[in-house]
Amino acid sequence: MTLIPYLFFDGTCADAMQFYAKVFNGTLPAMQRWSEMPPNPDYPITDEQKNRVMHARMDSKDFSLMGSDGTPGNEQKGGNISLSLNFDDLAEGEKLFNMLSSGGAVETPLTDMFWGAKFGQFTDKFGIDWSFNIALTPAAATTEPEAFCRAVQGIARKLNENRG
Repeated sequence: MTLIPYLFFDGTCADAMQFYAKVFNGTLPAMQRWSEMPPNPDYPITDEQKNRVMHARMDSKDFSLMGSDGTPGNEQKGGNISLSLNFDDLAEGEKLFNMLSSGGAVETPLTDMFWGAKFGQFTDKFGIDWSFNIALTPAAATTEPEAFCRAVQGIARKLNENRG
């Protein structure tokens, strides 16, 4: 079984998928626009919607992402999900964190955590939430749920302290 996240955008899918392909050294084997769909009188496509992406796929060495600008008239924006990337290589993790977060909003900069990893979170310039865990020790690559919960609580305390 393979899980492939499907991301929804509001008119920026093509730019986002091209950006992700560049960051992850991937390819775009699919990028279909609504204008490529056979006409259907039950689902008319306006001129404004024709160039929006109906379906796209980005394949990298390690994973794939799919995306769309949503169904015309029923576009979706944002959601309650964060894509989590885990790394064993510090330089690679820092490089990708900086590339993906460029132009976005960093919520938690890469920070040394008690479980032996650097951890950070951000929303990229296309509105997608990401979290990074860069293992600094072998045990950090397989963080136990209890340790993760304690870390999130610690991050929340830190954010509250910074706001106060």
